[in-house]
Amino acid sequence: MTTFETDPGRLFIGGQWREAADGARTEVVDPSRGAVVTTVAEAGAADVDAAVRAARTAFDAGQWSGLSGRERGRVLLRVAELIRAEADEIARLESLDVGKPLTLALAVDVTNAAHDYEYFASLAFSLDGATRDTPLNALAYTRRGPLGVVAAITPFNFPLILAGSKIAPALAAGNTVVHKPADETPLSALYMAGLLQRAGVPDGVVNVVTGTGPVAGEALLRHPGVDKIAFTGSTTVGRHAASVAGGNLKPVTMELGGNAAHLVFEDADLEKAVGAVIKGFVFNTGQFCMGGPRLLVARQVHATLLNILAEAVPGVPVGDPRRPETVVGPMAGEKHLRKVEEYVDLARKEGARIVCGGERLDLDGGYYYRPTVIDGLANDSRVVQEEIFGPVLTVQPFDDEDEAVALANSTPYGLAAGVQTGNLARAHRVADRLQAGIVWINDWALLDPAVPFGGVKDSGFGREYGPEALDAYTKVKSVVVSLD
Repeated sequence: MTTFETDPGRLFIGGQWREAADGARTEVVDPSRGAVVTTVAEAGAADVDAAVRAARTAFDAGQWSGLSGRERGRVLLRVAELIRAEADEIARLESLDVGKPLTLALAVDVTNAAHDYEYFASLAFSLDGATRDTPLNALAYTRRGPLGVVAAITPFNFPLILAGSKIAPALAAGNTVVHKPADETPLSALYMAGLLQRAGVPDGVVNVVTGTGPVAGEALLRHPGVDKIAFTGSTTVGRHAASVAGGNLKPVTMELGGNAAHLVFEDADLEKAVGAVIKGFVFNTGQFCMGGPRLLVARQVHATLLNILAEAVPGVPVGDPRRPETVVGPMAGEKHLRKVEEYVDLARKEGARIVCGGERLDLDGGYYYRPTVIDGLANDSRVVQEEIFGPVLTVQPFDDEDEAVALANSTPYGLAAGVQTGNLARAHRVADRLQAGIVWINDWALLDPAVPFGGVKDSGFGREYGPEALDAYTKVKSVVVSLD
């Protein structure tokens, strides 16, 4: 029997499963059918306070922070082993909760979660400081230590991966954590709480409070016992979170919205480019902050590429996420589906051409939307400039490299970008000019825990993954020893 089945939907605080202080619960919906599958506890301010206090007690007692990096690393390696051993159950929960195809959840989400813990385990083994050469008659060196209690606030689209990208480096550095998953998608967070405990993470080191953003999330942001905030979500909420953190002088990592441009030059291999373009906007049903919903195409190949997309996109399998052939599942909820509909309707009102898609798919009462390609929008259209967060692709032609870069950089966002070209010099030149935290050349969404990602402009600041992420969860202390 799994941890989730044993303790369905309760809060995990101080190593114990408990109901919310006021007994409140909220429904969890399967988006592929629009049906309630379970309920989970809805934390209030008192529950958040209890979780932060448990994390602080564990930190101060040195149950985790007092271990050597190697000891912590060995525990994180056991976490990765358990994720792989229980991959089928974790993938089932992630698919049920988010609506993503089961094969995708298993191959991408679960696999990458295991990689997260392995990678940061390896960094924990070598977490150290440095000696510094100075003109002083002294020995100067630095030590790196944990910050304390980390608040990890994660979104609905990649619950497992985006929790691991915060919890794994936080634990590797010796911090304790209070995790607040999205209220719509709490199941894998609850499962992982039990898995981390079974791997050997001491009680109180990782705590999970399920609940809403305005209540549980706000209480966590404002709690004086939190030492760092790691947030992934919308730019609007991120601005608020950063403001609260700034008012309390707390360090933050903010991975926010995106609206990436995918540039296809006339010298690109169009067959390969089309595959990357489709992957870029339908992956995870377009609910991907690093997705590529804006296609910028050299005018010489604009018509050709549109014709290829018109034939290829309707053939992408959309449907029940439990079927192995499914590539595109449902949106994560009714409100997300309505948002996509509103943007496509706006495109129609502005005179755009719907190349394919543009409508709901009526299937089993779920929240499905057909992958949609839109041509003929002005660059200042809201449909182009704003983050739709669904399986919608806008297409715009450009005449030269300068115009392509200007169009790509014209939105407030700067999380990701892509370039399709056969010219190596152009690839490096354009990548350098694009205002984005990560740029892919001749593919899309190549991600690994060793490669940092994060945003510029309205897409946030700070980096997740890579050694840069571990830096964000440590503080540096200088020690200077007089040799007189």
